Amino acid sequence: MKNDNKKKMRNRKQDDRKREKQEERNFKDQVEGRNSVLELLESKKDINKIFITKGERHGSINKIIAIAKERKVIIVEKDKRKMEEMAQTQNYQGVIAIVPPFEYCEIEDILEEAKNKNEEPFILILDGIEDPHNLGSIIRTAETAGVHGIIIPKRRAAAVNSTVNKVSAGAVEYMKIARVTNISEAIGKLKKEGLWICGTDINTDKYYYNQDLTGALGIVIGNEGNGISDKVRKNCDFLVKIPMKGKVTSLNAAVSTGIIVYESVKQRLK
Repeated sequence: MKNDNKKKMRNRKQDDRKREKQEERNFKDQVEGRNSVLELLESKKDINKIFITKGERHGSINKIIAIAKERKVIIVEKDKRKMEEMAQTQNYQGVIAIVPPFEYCEIEDILEEAKNKNEEPFILILDGIEDPHNLGSIIRTAETAGVHGIIIPKRRAAAVNSTVNKVSAGAVEYMKIARVTNISEAIGKLKKEGLWICGTDINTDKYYYNQDLTGALGIVIGNEGNGISDKVRKNCDFLVKIPMKGKVTSLNAAVSTGIIVYESVKQRLK
């Protein structure tokens, strides 16, 4: 039995290393799609180079070229085949920007963001969101709702890459994201700063709209399949759930995030 456990642990570590290496090869410094590249240009963030499909000179591509020239960003035209080889998403819309790798921040930077806005900290904690499309949607929702920052784990979770950037419609350029080794430790740090931690769990009795979601708050959203881990659940101050009336008893993680985050926004506006 002990040998089996050791073998499982060894295989798990090997899988983690493979995943990390894959992430390094995954062009995390690449932003694709017209809206995402426009958002990037308008955010004034550094851009190394912009690649455009040869012959693409219509619609918003012209605006991208004009702003890029104004900012003195290098523009390179490539034929369609080479662009398709470079693209990490199917719908790259004829434009790919190469940027420095995404700069994650520290938890302290998120708290400072709230302080600078003279607002109570409003933070999302993602416990193992694996789908980059979900992560992108969550970032987009968080940015529109005025969330000060997002905390994600370094392992067994989606990182910010070109897909995340595209799905977020460029919202990653305006959102502070901290990547931490241990989510439970991050929650402990937030508690010391006076935040209440709200977990989401289908097995609790309290509905999200009956809970006070104002003040300094961290909302934990769990993994798409397994929800929040036992250790993280125990570190939450309270748990809430969304009522399920149909035959399907779970919601997409990004949809759940939107429902609960905007309930907090509604309560804060009263």
